[in-house]
Amino acid sequence: MQKFLFNPIEDHTYSIVGYEGDEDNVVIPDNYGGTKVTVICDNVFKGHSEIVSVTVPDTVTDMGEFVFEDCNNLKYIKLSSELRNLWGYTFCRCGIEEIVLPDKMRSIPPFAFKECKNLKRVVCGAEMKKIYSWAFAGCDNLKEVIHKDDVEISPDAFKNKKLNT
Repeated sequence: MQKFLFNPIEDHTYSIVGYEGDEDNVVIPDNYGGTKVTVICDNVFKGHSEIVSVTVPDTVTDMGEFVFEDCNNLKYIKLSSELRNLWGYTFCRCGIEEIVLPDKMRSIPPFAFKECKNLKRVVCGAEMKKIYSWAFAGCDNLKEVIHKDDVEISPDAFKNKKLNT
């Protein structure tokens, strides 16, 4: 069972503000009543340890804080190709091991992947410009972050961890 809760946004799209479900593979809807879903708000999947994979539709441009916090069994996420913004702490303490960030994302905010203990590899998209401080704080197993040469990386982005970049 998957049930999503929606709220209208001023730009005449919808945001997802809640999730009630017990599925291990979650497919987020791209519309509500025929109107695009563009935002996944704070805490939507927080604590849903049953989730193993998530597919985010290409209509989504923004993802809030703590969206996947404590989704310990989350191993795979397909992000929207239109995703532009994470609001911070989005993947905090979740189980992902590898993630490919879409080309339209220009930055990784502070604490976006805080304490993702299983995270080993991150691939940044073509338009990535900045990785902020503490973006990967507590990612003890992170080995590789792939990005273009001109990406500005804050000194504390990896908390003094040596990586292949």
